[in-house]
Amino acid sequence: MRTTLTLEPDVADLVKSLMRDRGLSFKNAVNTAIRAGLRPANSANGARTPTFNLGTPAISLTKSLQVAAELEDDELIREMSIGK
Repeated sequence: MRTTLTLEPDVADLVKSLMRDRGLSFKNAVNTAIRAGLRPANSANGARTPTFNLGTPAISLTKSLQVAAELEDDELIREMSIGK
């Protein structure tokens, strides 16, 4: 597809830099930049983070700070009993 494109000065500088760094033609540099900018964020690098179903939590997560405090208390008691 042939079209006329007017680039702002900062964008033109970025395209020229891409042309120089990768040894691309103007057409290839512009197409590469447009593809990179329009590609969905989750597929930008091709990496995917696996997810796993961990099931139902053993404790209510609505009181997670309370559970953390109780665990911290237990650890302090344990340390005091061994003389740390």
